[in-house]
Amino acid sequence: MPARRDERKSIFDPIHGIVDLDGAALSLIGQPGFQRLWGIRQTGFAHLVFPGANHTRLEHSLGVFWVAGALADTLGLSDEERQLVTAGALLHDLGHPPFSHTLEPSMVEVLGHGHEAVSRAVIVGSPLAPDLGGGSRESPTPSVLEQYGMTPKDVADLVDPPAGRERAPLLRHLLHGPIDADRIDYLQRDAHYTGVAHGAIDAVRLLATARPHAGRLVFADKGRSAVEGFLVGRALMYASVYYHKTVRAAEVMAQAAVERLPGYPTTAAPLFGLTDGEMLVRLRDAGGHSGQLTRCLTARRLHKRAHGWQVLTPAARNSLKKLRADPPERRAREDALAARIGGHPGDVLFDLAGLEVRDHGGMDWSEVGLLDHERVHYPFRSEGPWRTFTARPPSLWAASVYVAPQLRDAAKRRLAATDATAL
Repeated sequence: MPARRDERKSIFDPIHGIVDLDGAALSLIGQPGFQRLWGIRQTGFAHLVFPGANHTRLEHSLGVFWVAGALADTLGLSDEERQLVTAGALLHDLGHPPFSHTLEPSMVEVLGHGHEAVSRAVIVGSPLAPDLGGGSRESPTPSVLEQYGMTPKDVADLVDPPAGRERAPLLRHLLHGPIDADRIDYLQRDAHYTGVAHGAIDAVRLLATARPHAGRLVFADKGRSAVEGFLVGRALMYASVYYHKTVRAAEVMAQAAVERLPGYPTTAAPLFGLTDGEMLVRLRDAGGHSGQLTRCLTARRLHKRAHGWQVLTPAARNSLKKLRADPPERRAREDALAARIGGHPGDVLFDLAGLEVRDHGGMDWSEVGLLDHERVHYPFRSEGPWRTFTARPPSLWAASVYVAPQLRDAAKRRLAATDATAL
C-alpha cells in the first residue's frame, strides 16, 4: 500500500544521523524489491575478513538517498529535480545479485547484462524484470513513481544512463560521477563497519562545497582538501578491503559455485533475484562441486593464493584479457590445471579482476573539477603526485591463482616457473 500523503517516518542511521522519509520515498521502501535488499550484504564476502561488515544494500540505499538530497539542497535544485534524483538514489541498487558485486560477472554471462539493467527493468516495469522477492515479476515500482508525478523512464535513466545525449546531465552526475552520492555514502559506511579508517572522508566539506557548472557536479576550490582526502580514502579502501586477497578468495569461490551449478548457465538465472542466504542454501542443496564450494565458504575453509603476477608482459596481458572475456574457456583451463595437480573441478580458480582495475585505474579522477572564480580547472589531469596516486591500481596483483588448501604446495611447484600466457 502506498504511504499516506501526510505520513512521515524517521530512520536512525549510524553514518548520517536521522533520515526522514515521506511521500514517494516512504512508499518505495515498502516495495518487496527494496525490502529484499535487507538480505544483500553491501561488501560481498568482506565479513569473512572484517567481521563487522554485515551492513546491507538497503542501509546503503537509504544513505545514498540522504546524500543525494543533501547535494540537491546545496545545489539549489527544484523540488521536482530533488524528488527525481532522490528516487533514483533510493532505487539505484535494486538489481544487485546476492553478495553485491561478487556475482556480477556471472550475471553478465547468464543474463547478458549487469545489475544496472535489472534495476532499470524493475523501475520501468519491463517484462525482463526478475522476481525480486514479491512472488511476481510484475513490479509495483512504476505505479508508485507515477502516483507522485515522476516518469519511471526518467528515474531509470539516472540509475542506468542510456548512451547518447543526456536529458538531465547534472542529475545523472549526482549518481554517476567520480565523486557522487553513491561513493560518498559507501566509503563512509564501509569504513565504519569494517573498522578500516581509510574511508573516513570529510563528507560535510564535500557536500558544502558542491557546485553545479555546465551540467556537471564540481567543487569549490576551497574544498580541494576534502576532494584530495576522498581520493586517498577511495584508493586505500579498494586496496585494503575490496581487493583484500582473502576477500577475493571467497568471491572467486562463490562465483565458481554458481558456475559449477548443474545445467549452468540456464539453471543459474533464478539465483540473481535471491538474497545472500537463499542463494547459499540453493547452491549447497544442489550438491556436486557447487555444494562443496558452498560448504567450504560457509565454514570459512577458503582457497589459498598459490601464485600471482604483479607485472605482466604485453603478450601475457593480452592473453589473460582474452581469457577473462571467455568464461567457458577460463573454466576449462581452471579444471585442466586442477586435474594436473590431482584436484577436482572448482579446486583451482583464476582471479583476473586485477586486470580490470588496472585497465581503468583512477582515470575518472581526471574529470574532477574545482571551481575558482567561475572558472573550472581539472588538477588531476596534470602529471604530479596526485595523478600518480590515482593511477595506482587498487590490486597489486594483475592475476592470481587460488587453489583448495590441500593443493597449494603442488600448485606452487607447477606455477613457479609458469608464464601467465600458459594459464
